Amino acid sequence: MSNNSNPNYFRLGVFVLAAIGVLIAVVLIFGSGQIFKKSFKIETYIKQSVTGLDAGAAVRFRGVKVGQVMSIGLSGDIYESRVPFEKRHQYVVVRMQIFGDKLTEEQIDHFVKDNLRARVKSMGITGVNYIEFDFSTNAPDYKFLSYEWEPDYPVIPSLPNQADEIITGIQKVIDGINQLNIDGAQKKFDALLNNLNLLMAGNGKDNEGIIRSVKDLNVVLDRIAKVTDKDQLNILMRELVGTMVALRQTITGIQGDSAATIENLKQTSEQLNELTRIASQSPASLIWSEPPPRITPPLNGAQK
Repeated sequence: MSNNSNPNYFRLGVFVLAAIGVLIAVVLIFGSGQIFKKSFKIETYIKQSVTGLDAGAAVRFRGVKVGQVMSIGLSGDIYESRVPFEKRHQYVVVRMQIFGDKLTEEQIDHFVKDNLRARVKSMGITGVNYIEFDFSTNAPDYKFLSYEWEPDYPVIPSLPNQADEIITGIQKVIDGINQLNIDGAQKKFDALLNNLNLLMAGNGKDNEGIIRSVKDLNVVLDRIAKVTDKDQLNILMRELVGTMVALRQTITGIQGDSAATIENLKQTSEQLNELTRIASQSPASLIWSEPPPRITPPLNGAQK
């Protein structure tokens, strides 16, 4: 029987070898470009969820595919296996293969200083995610994720997922609304309404309110309208003319008396000026009518 079964094993072996050859040919045909293409590896650390991102996902720079995701794991398994569980960062470690000439660490550090960042983005409604590299203007607003291990590959810092940023912003708005003192605001609003009611209607005691004041104003306006009636207005005009005539006469009389008074003051001032002049020239004349005789002292040798 063994002789009869040998051809079957031979055919099976040939079939397996042919299948392997076809598989190798397919890989060489469709993947030869990637296999023999120059590439290097980098990694990034993400603190948020990476749901929808799988190994083999595209890595793009400004929309242009430059590589693919090699593996996705947790830092607790890759770098922190010897660290106590409660002290682990538990970042998501995304390792990527970038096609092209290998960059030096200095070049990568230069790009990082120029705000080159990695971010998980979605393809749209399909839910498939990919890694996007770009120079971000808001990168300084986010701190680097700290770590204590020595990375196996150069590290490009990451930014939060845009969806997570939107959710975080909405959460902050909700938290702000929750922190508002709604009850206190309602009480203040009720107090404001009460004050407005008192201002409008009054309290029935010392405050009559705006409504009562408007009514009183209407009464005053009615009285003014009656006073400005034609007959009453003529009477008021005649009384006003008479008052103005009397006022003019009074002012005229005051002006006449003022002129006489001013003339008297002028004469008095002239007399005072004359008296001052005489007193300065001959003070004795203020006491005697004429100056006293001059006294001549006796000369030496004169008769006594």
